[in-house]
Amino acid sequence: MTNLWSTNTPATFWQCRPNPSEEQWQAAIQRAAPILNLGVQPADIDVLLALVLGEAQFGPNHWRLSSAKRLYYLLKPVFPRTFTRALRRFYNLMAHNKSQLRWPIEAKYVRFQWEVIRQLLTITGKQSFSFKYFWPGGHRFAFVLTHDVESAQGQAYVRTVANLEESFGFRSSFNFVPERYPIDYNLMQELRERGFEIGVHGLKHDGKLFSSHAEFMRRVERINHYLKDFGAVGFRAPLTHRHPEWMQALDIEYDLSFFDTDPFEPIPGGTMSIWPFFIGRFIELPYTLVQDYTLTAVLGEKTPRIWLQKVDFIEKHYGMVLVNTHPDYLVDAVTWNVYVAFLQAMKGRGGYWHTLPKDVAYRWHARTSSGADDLSPPGTVRGKIKLNAKEDLIIEKQAMSENQFQNPNMGFAVKSTASQN
Repeated sequence: MTNLWSTNTPATFWQCRPNPSEEQWQAAIQRAAPILNLGVQPADIDVLLALVLGEAQFGPNHWRLSSAKRLYYLLKPVFPRTFTRALRRFYNLMAHNKSQLRWPIEAKYVRFQWEVIRQLLTITGKQSFSFKYFWPGGHRFAFVLTHDVESAQGQAYVRTVANLEESFGFRSSFNFVPERYPIDYNLMQELRERGFEIGVHGLKHDGKLFSSHAEFMRRVERINHYLKDFGAVGFRAPLTHRHPEWMQALDIEYDLSFFDTDPFEPIPGGTMSIWPFFIGRFIELPYTLVQDYTLTAVLGEKTPRIWLQKVDFIEKHYGMVLVNTHPDYLVDAVTWNVYVAFLQAMKGRGGYWHTLPKDVAYRWHARTSSGADDLSPPGTVRGKIKLNAKEDLIIEKQAMSENQFQNPNMGFAVKSTASQN
């Protein structure tokens, strides 16, 4: 069985040297699989990856909206905004109680990847494995800022958001909806010149992109046109509606429509991954921090504490902190203050590789497709994973050359001016 997730094997993820045999990997995977609590023992790694990264564990109709949700999106334009917000708040809180995954931290897939290595050490009798380090320059985790610009009001607030991030030395991507409001191409050009990235956020943001395969294919032709028109290589579907098989028609390098765990979205669930991974022809960058609207409007948070608690977990496991906020919602004083406090905390934190999503996609592609012995592009380093006296897995990174440290982004098709911390 081959599927869209087949390339994301633990062997590809770890990039060990010397590489254990296929039989040893398979044995380690079978021993580690019960951690995932999938209800069945997967027959092989392809089935396991489809169940986890492909979200098949949630059933064959996972990507299809219920009749009630389809009716909601049909009638949403005529509902008062106060009503839709109240309805969504009620639905989200109910969905949280029914979620099959833990939130805000679902650790099973992380524990699975670590347990595979633990079992490999036992099976091979080795004390440690050398592996290709996850992030350039030996940084502990990746830190990525993204925004969906849902309306003309949001577009008018983009410069304010960009100015805030720039004041901290950060850069982000802004994903625009091509056919919902008049696009400000001068703003796009200005953002690019300042080191930000432009992406595409659906087509109309009307909840109908995935209403049928025929409708999706009609719209994808226009979306691909705007990807070229905007000079964009990344995409996020509105409302995180998604269908991985259909999305193979998108002319993109990476996607942002999936998440590790989120019970509050119209299609809840999650991939459980805090790292990038392949979905067929493109790289997926799942968001790993809850979206701003959910944090403040639904959960009523007034500080970034939930975000920062998740950052602690992600840093510990060398993952990717990726947050999606909206200029449309950042106009709200509470949401704005939470975002400012979050950026302040991250600026003072250190240890991360901060860059644009396109650079994370290119780097992850290079890391996983070039082979365990290839340390290109510059900035790639090797690490060592071993067991300590308490049987805990410990990761160490090797020393870097001066050239490696200074040029972690060199060698990509597109270079980012985003800061490194």
